[in-house]
Amino acid sequence: MRVPPHSNEPACHGEENSTACPANATICKGTSCVLPEDNFNETLSVILSTVLTIMLALVMFSMGCNVEIKKFWGHIKKPWGIFVGFLCQFGIMPLTAFLLSLVFNVLPIQAVVVLIMGCCPGGTASNVIAYWVDGDMDLSISMTTCSTLFAMGMMPLCLFIYTKIWTDSSAIVLPYDSIGISLVALIIPVSFGIYVNHRWPSKAKIILKIGSIVGAILIVLIAVVGGILYKGSWTISPKLWIIGTIFPAAGYSLGFFLARVAGLSWHRCRTVSLETGMQNTQLCSTIVQLSFTPEQLELMFTFPLIYSIFQLLFALLILGGYRLYRRHRVKTKTDVEKTEEKEDSKSVSSHAKINGGFVSNETK
Repeated sequence: MRVPPHSNEPACHGEENSTACPANATICKGTSCVLPEDNFNETLSVILSTVLTIMLALVMFSMGCNVEIKKFWGHIKKPWGIFVGFLCQFGIMPLTAFLLSLVFNVLPIQAVVVLIMGCCPGGTASNVIAYWVDGDMDLSISMTTCSTLFAMGMMPLCLFIYTKIWTDSSAIVLPYDSIGISLVALIIPVSFGIYVNHRWPSKAKIILKIGSIVGAILIVLIAVVGGILYKGSWTISPKLWIIGTIFPAAGYSLGFFLARVAGLSWHRCRTVSLETGMQNTQLCSTIVQLSFTPEQLELMFTFPLIYSIFQLLFALLILGGYRLYRRHRVKTKTDVEKTEEKEDSKSVSSHAKINGGFVSNETK
């Protein structure tokens, strides 16, 4: 969430802010302030962004090595799982953002940033976590791809519906080029990974193991980089901190619940849960930067970072809980699959038997 330096902005020299804000702060209000970026920060941002982009492409390539063409195409032909994910992504998340903004009675500009976050597509970090919790990688990749594609039309629609009580939705600039770049950066490396898995399955397994470890490191690295690059000192409304904590937890929980109600298998429920709760926070930051003035940013520009921190923390808790479950309840992965298949066969409804999208396909 880079705030560009504005030479027109007066520095904060007032007595009331002198103890809270540095003299070179460009935006200052009470204990909230934003520092101008220095050359080192700008250079570091470019270098790290390049490195992270390359690493992310490699990670998505490795995740594609776990996708089988037949299963992936099966999700496209019978897209019940994708449809459930679509309802979670563009139904549950925007509505949850809207309700949280009303309940906590935040400022209009703060409500808008919460809604922008709720309307964003799923983030690629969910694919890595889905792998570690034995999720359905074919569904995970297809959901991330489809949600990014659908975001082209669903984001403007959801923002128009939910933000009109606070602001004119036309004032929000949607970076379609950034969404398109995200889509291309996702599809190309994943496609190569799928091809490698099809041609050289044994090599794909090695690449997958390496990529899953690198992906886990990358998720943590992105969070750390956010703290390094945005080192301005600020204090924002406690309400946004509370919303930033509740929102991702609600996304994970509601996504899992809706997927289970829809009759999806346990490993697909975990996948839908992660795809729902883990939003594309980088896209949200870009939209916020393009849409609002520095004075408005001062009230809400840290929210995407807050959300990304807590979505990562809750994802790690889910991962840790699942790993403990596997270690103490089920000894091997084969046992996990047998247990889930047995439970899934009891929970499949008559409608599920008709719709092939419900059918559990646990074997990998």
